[in-house]
Amino acid sequence: MNPGLARLQPYPFERLERLLAGVEPAAGRAPIALSIGEPKHAPPALLVEALTAALGALGTYPATAGLPEFRRACAGWLERRYGLGGTVDPERMVLPVNGTREALFSFAQAVVDPRERPIVAMPNPCYQIYEGAALLAGAAPLHLPPDPAEWLALPGEVWRRCALLYVCSPDNPTGRVLPPGLLGRILSLAREHGVVVAADECYSDLYLDEANPPPGFLGASRALGHPDFEGVVVFHSLSKRSSAPGLRSGFVAGDPRLIERYRLYRTYHGCAVPVHVQRASIAAWDDDAHAAANRALYRAKFDAVVPVLAPLLALNDPAGGFYLWPEVGEDDERFTRELYRRENVRVVPGSYLGRDAGSGNPGAGRVRISLVAPLAECVEAAHRIRHYLETRRDD
Repeated sequence: MNPGLARLQPYPFERLERLLAGVEPAAGRAPIALSIGEPKHAPPALLVEALTAALGALGTYPATAGLPEFRRACAGWLERRYGLGGTVDPERMVLPVNGTREALFSFAQAVVDPRERPIVAMPNPCYQIYEGAALLAGAAPLHLPPDPAEWLALPGEVWRRCALLYVCSPDNPTGRVLPPGLLGRILSLAREHGVVVAADECYSDLYLDEANPPPGFLGASRALGHPDFEGVVVFHSLSKRSSAPGLRSGFVAGDPRLIERYRLYRTYHGCAVPVHVQRASIAAWDDDAHAAANRALYRAKFDAVVPVLAPLLALNDPAGGFYLWPEVGEDDERFTRELYRRENVRVVPGSYLGRDAGSGNPGAGRVRISLVAPLAECVEAAHRIRHYLETRRDD
């Protein structure tokens, strides 16, 4: 067996189930789940209609490279979203994938050479798929300091051993958005040492300030004078943007050399995106209005929930995504368990999303709150969390 399997840590939601096992929530409190980041908004009608119309393609094997129309739609969205000036070649720079989770994991298998005893670097806290991808690619995970500006000061020896750097902006779980200057500095450092950048941008169309969409790594590369996107691949999905997590549709784009080798890997990997999924996805990538409407729904949740919790919790100030990442003033596992017991609200302990890399677990004492439930449920959950905070001293 692959020895990396023995090093995989339980997934956060498996740990959450064990934490809550045997806990009986208070009677009369309907359950509210703010734990898993699974969008609950209705997907746009145009996507559903396109999917239904394309079901005749069920008798067709999909090509790994995808439909030309799909690649053009993705390239067109990248051009509109990031102002890339016609630099995205849909024939050489875009590849369909079955959502970002699958692609973020398998990409490491394609680009990491385990013979070199490499490092795969990632944020801390982070999406646990990055860590698992590193281990099963034969690399050592490196959990970076919580402040990305500190990454630039890491010793050159670390960067020389690094084969792959995962970056997430807007970030899961913090909601942090990296500014253009920092994106450029990270990319320059990676290029200096031959590090491939895997930019997880699946939350890029969820942001609170409509006038300031988060920048991306392709734009940073172009600004540095690299319109060929050397050494960088970005990962995008319809799961969050279009509230279609069950569609399992996304794409990767960037350095054509990396895209070509990854396409070869995927030919054997057997994860070509079905034709009917691609045709439905074209309709979604071609339309920006539904994404703006989706953002408005999340913005309404933040506007309603934050004033309820802010007087009692040390809240972060997320610029993107749909998470709150507050300090809770006690052990995060205890908070999660007691909140479930007393209020029947599920959140995720922050320590499950972070790792102790030598100076403590940066997620300890925090929880992740996913504002994915309907607005009324999010508001009700906020009041229950506040009630717990106001009464926990009685325990």
